[in-house]
Amino acid sequence: MARRWVNERRRDPYYRAAQRGGLRSRAAFKLGQLQDRFHLIPEGARVLDLGASPGGWSLVASGFVGRRGTVVAVDMRSFEPIEGVTFLRGRVGDPALRERLGPEPFDVVLSDMSPSISGNYSTDHARSVDLVKSAFALAQTTLRKGGHFVAKLFDGDMTGELRSELAPRFERLQVTKPQASRSQSSEVYLIGQGFKG
Repeated sequence: MARRWVNERRRDPYYRAAQRGGLRSRAAFKLGQLQDRFHLIPEGARVLDLGASPGGWSLVASGFVGRRGTVVAVDMRSFEPIEGVTFLRGRVGDPALRERLGPEPFDVVLSDMSPSISGNYSTDHARSVDLVKSAFALAQTTLRKGGHFVAKLFDGDMTGELRSELAPRFERLQVTKPQASRSQSSEVYLIGQGFKG
């Protein structure tokens, strides 16, 4: 199984393109495609990137925000520093993290967090839903009114209920699958635009 995964990764055009382009992961293309479609991250924005390691989304987001913007990356695992990105080691559900983020709100909260895969799809889906809820709980206290929220989710039978829970908090809430996501993967992204506060 491990050998098959390695071979599939080597054939993956996004993985190969990330290697050639000096990107930290193929996930960078997912954020780029979400940005192209939804225009989530304006120049000069403050962005909070949750579950940031190895830094693929933080690297791409720092390019979008430019020198006038800010990217704060949060993860339990550190990664090689990125110019213009502030790294905080921490766990999203830890109340102390909120204090460390300071009082200034963010324009965008990103979460590419993924649970440790158990192999049981129902379990993995439920854990994924819990991660989205944890990310949104933090976003509720850090995201400015009118801001945007992006979170990875393993699609499943709890998705509808999760969407119903989050939808009233945004002007628009959509579910999408970027082209860079593997076709066989159940991962989708929740896109909340126009946070109502």
